[in-house]
Amino acid sequence: MSATQPESRTAFVLGASADIGAALAERLLEDGWRVIGAARDVSRLSRFDSVENFTGLHCDLGDAGSVIDMCERFASLDIAWDLFVSAAGTMEPIGRFFDLDFDEWERSVQVNTTAQLRVLHGLWPMRSRERCDVMLMAGGGTNNAFTNYSAYCVSKIALIKMCELLDDEEDALNMFIIGPGFVRTRIHEETLKAGTHAGDGLGKTEEFLQTDGTSMDDFYANLRWCMDQGKDVAGGRNFSTVHDAWRDGGDALREGLKNHPDAHRLRRTRP
Repeated sequence: MSATQPESRTAFVLGASADIGAALAERLLEDGWRVIGAARDVSRLSRFDSVENFTGLHCDLGDAGSVIDMCERFASLDIAWDLFVSAAGTMEPIGRFFDLDFDEWERSVQVNTTAQLRVLHGLWPMRSRERCDVMLMAGGGTNNAFTNYSAYCVSKIALIKMCELLDDEEDALNMFIIGPGFVRTRIHEETLKAGTHAGDGLGKTEEFLQTDGTSMDDFYANLRWCMDQGKDVAGGRNFSTVHDAWRDGGDALREGLKNHPDAHRLRRTRP
C-alpha cells in the first residue's frame, strides 16, 4: 500500500489494528493524511510497515499505565493531531447481567468508555489549536434495550453523551459519534462464542453474517461528511451511516439539524 503526498493534517486512530480502525487508517493515508495508529498488539500493524506516513504505538486500554506511556510517546513525536478516531471496543461479556462476573462487566465498561476517554484526555494537549475533530463509535441499544449486551450498550450510551458534553465545552472541537450499523468484523466472533448467552443476538448475528453489511467506504464517507459539516451541524450529535440521509450532500439532513437543536441527541420524548 502506498500513500499520496502528505497534507499538513494528522489523524490519531485508536484501535488501528482492528478491522474498522485499520480500514479508516488506510483511507486516511490514501487521502494524504499522516496517521498515528495505536493498538494493543503492534504486530498487527505490520500492514503499514512500508507506509512512510504511518507511525504505530502500543496502547493497552486495559492498562492505565500503558495509556499514559502511549500519550508520552505521542508527545515526543512533536506532532499536533487534527482528527482523533476511536475504533476500539469489545462486546464481551455477553449474557444476562446477573449471570455475568461483575469484574469482567466493569472491565468491559472501562475499555469501551473510560479508557478511550483517558486516551483523548491524555492527547488533548497535543491537538491542533485551530480546530480538531473527534469521532467515536456508537453501537446497538441507543433506541431500545440491547438485551444481553449491557456492558457494551451502557458504554456506547455514555460515549454518546460525552460527545455532547465535550462539544459544548470546547469551542474549537467538533466531536461526534457514528453508528456504522452491522460491519463484517471480528467483533461478531464474540457473539458466536457466547452462543445461547447472546439470546436473540445470536440468530441476528448469524443472519447478518450472510450479508455484506455496511461497507468501509460508506462509513469513511460518513466520517468525512461529519467533519465537513463542522461543529454547527455535526458537533455533539449521534449519526447512523445506514439510516441517516447524509449521502449526496445531505442538504435536508444538514438543514434539519440546524433547525432542531435537540435532534440526534439523547433526549426524553413526549408520548
